[in-house]
Amino acid sequence: MNNSTEQQSAWRRGTSFVREALRENDEDFTSGPVGRALGLLAIPMMLEMAMESIFAVVDIAFVSRLGTDAVAAVGITEALITVLYGIAIGLGMGVTAMVSRRIGAGDTAGAAQVAGQAIWVGALISIVIGVAGATHARELLELMGASSGVIEQGEGFTTVLLGGSVSIIYLFLLNAAFRGAGDAAIALRSLWLANGINIVLDPCLIFGLGPFPELGVTGAAVATTIGRSVGVVYQLWYLLDGRGRLRFQYRYLRFNLTLSVRIVRISMGGIGQFIIATASWIAVMRIVALYGSAAIAAYTIALRMMEFIFLPAWGLGNAAATLVGQNLGANQPERAEKSAWAAARYNTLFMTLAGVFLLIFAEFITGLFTNEAAVLEWGTNCLQILAIGIPMYAVGMVVVQALNGAGDTITPAILNLICFWLIQIPLAYWLATGTSLGPNGAFLAIVIAESLLTILATLVFRTGTWKLQTV
Repeated sequence: MNNSTEQQSAWRRGTSFVREALRENDEDFTSGPVGRALGLLAIPMMLEMAMESIFAVVDIAFVSRLGTDAVAAVGITEALITVLYGIAIGLGMGVTAMVSRRIGAGDTAGAAQVAGQAIWVGALISIVIGVAGATHARELLELMGASSGVIEQGEGFTTVLLGGSVSIIYLFLLNAAFRGAGDAAIALRSLWLANGINIVLDPCLIFGLGPFPELGVTGAAVATTIGRSVGVVYQLWYLLDGRGRLRFQYRYLRFNLTLSVRIVRISMGGIGQFIIATASWIAVMRIVALYGSAAIAAYTIALRMMEFIFLPAWGLGNAAATLVGQNLGANQPERAEKSAWAAARYNTLFMTLAGVFLLIFAEFITGLFTNEAAVLEWGTNCLQILAIGIPMYAVGMVVVQALNGAGDTITPAILNLICFWLIQIPLAYWLATGTSLGPNGAFLAIVIAESLLTILATLVFRTGTWKLQTV
């Protein structure tokens, strides 16, 4: 009876804590137990990243019914879109570091002003990418080695996603400001809203259900862009209403060249990190494309499943970044370091369990998206190979995010350059074409490069030089 009562009490405490994490609160993350602060930030941030991963999973689930070329079209386009994600996330790193440092120091006006200038920076970048991407979609697909059938199906998908890049940029950028301030629940709500709309519209626009036109693969891009755009409208409404920790006012929208340049300067390392990393993933996609649409489809399906694990885990890394930034702003570097290691431990536990699941059920998971023998075989192999390195990824993504949260975005960019361009790409090409491994060799190269990144980033973090960064 006592055990039952204790279990019920623990359950109530747990559910109460989750509810607290998912609603707006005035918690001071620079004081009190580190575990509590990490939990309050990590729960909504992990769910937020899970919501972001659902976009890709939902799209591929519906598009897979249109055939291998359709899946390959989504895969190649998503490989291109990752460059855009890299820019958005890289800018977000700079914004999170600057906002969190000012919130930790008690400078809420300064934090709100950073958010205001981030809106201008995001607008400029969105216009450039949107126009260039929408007008050169076909050429980009050809550059990626897509077959004529893939280009035929995927051109509209690519045009819409790149043309609507403003929704991607702002969704990441504004959520980065909210996360840096500690308003993680607001970031989560915007993704809930965006995903809900995407899930409803996806089948309607792909297959032409009811009064909706049948747009095929393009319909997935239209649904996703509409969903994300509504999420951005919610973000702007909340921000401009002056609620939350940022206490935003319209005067902070007055353009400030000095601060805008500073945001870009601090973000350059973060953008560099993801441009380097995502370009290497595109290079791997290009290497895999040597084996045809079946190999591309297999790689695409496996990556979508890995994203489903990586993005929530990345949310825990984001929580570490916020805690590092806020605690450095409050002149508590030791607490900042303690927060990062605590996040790394929790992330390793979470991702290792997920990795074991992938190893056991890789074939079943791949089979949910295809019944073609070649796609099933290569997709299963890819999932299992990538799952082997998951414990290493878990530590690495938190340590790298902790460095970014401190404002040291350049060091991880250099490490990415070494691990991905100097190691991963040449190794992937040699293993895929110079050995009997085929596409599996490219998958193995990813594991090796990511593991090396974790080792190097951990060694850098232990030096403590990141504690001296100014933003």
